[in-house]
Amino acid sequence: MIQKSKGKLEVIAGSMFSGKTEELLYRLRRAEYAKKKVITIKHEIDNRKSYKCIFSHDGALREAHPISSCEEGLDTLIRLTSESVDVVGIDEIQFFPPETVQIIDFLVENGKRVIVAGLDLDFRGEPFGIVPTLMAHADEVIKLRAICMVCGNEANFTQRLIDGEPAGYDDPIVLVGGEECYEPRCRNCYKMEKYLACSLS
Repeated sequence: MIQKSKGKLEVIAGSMFSGKTEELLYRLRRAEYAKKKVITIKHEIDNRKSYKCIFSHDGALREAHPISSCEEGLDTLIRLTSESVDVVGIDEIQFFPPETVQIIDFLVENGKRVIVAGLDLDFRGEPFGIVPTLMAHADEVIKLRAICMVCGNEANFTQRLIDGEPAGYDDPIVLVGGEECYEPRCRNCYKMEKYLACSLS
């Protein structure tokens, strides 16, 4: 009996405006050039420019299936990634629930190449959703950096702004938006008052 080859998990992570979606689209296009059947998934919460497309900040777009976090949405994810699909691309993976990790692991075990893109840190500078777990499971991790809007150095953090000032630690984690409420920042320019749980003395 011939054993079916397993797939691969690729995680594209970084701050906002670091080129995550551009990299995802690039990899999906290359897969199509190689005559692979590709399907693209997005979370329905991200409807900034389109409900059924994903957009990169440089203007590229691709049609995608919007999926919710409920059980019905995850069932749809399983149904869409059928036997005939070779490559699965998922954008804004940080919005998906913990159960998605098991689904992705199943897809990879069954020969799918899965490419996901998402924020590794939330605006508080803390691990965002399932992204750190997927990075640990991944065959390949691509960590992208943006340009700090304050000093021009490489940026790993996403600064949320409210009326031009940094948001507070207790503000809601999820706030879908773009340049109007987020900036990439380097460690020196990023500002967040965290509640330290340990003594540094």
